[in-house]
Amino acid sequence: MIELEEAVMEIIMNAGQSRSLCFEALHSARQGNIEEARLLLQEADGYARQAHKMQTKLIEQDAGEAKQPMTLIMVHAQDHLMTSMLARELSSEIIHLYQR
Repeated sequence: MIELEEAVMEIIMNAGQSRSLCFEALHSARQGNIEEARLLLQEADGYARQAHKMQTKLIEQDAGEAKQPMTLIMVHAQDHLMTSMLARELSSEIIHLYQR
C-alpha cells in the first residue's frame, strides 16, 4: 500500500515541475526559440506522467479495500495536477501561435 503523504507530495512536486517547465517553454517561444520550447514541453510531459501515475495508484487503492481519506493536502495535490495539465494544453496551443 502506498503511503498517502508520500504519494501526495510526489504528485505536488511532479505536477509543479511540469507546470514550471510549461511556463519556461512559453518564455522560450516568446523569445523565438520554438525548438527549445518543444523540448521543454517534452520534459514537462515526463513529470506530468509521473504525477498522473501516482494519482492512478491512489485511485486504484481507493477503488479497492484501501480507501483514501479526503484531506486538504489531497485536494491541493489534485489541484496542482489539474492546473499543470491545463498549463500543458494551453502552452502547446500558444507555442503553435508563436510559431506562425
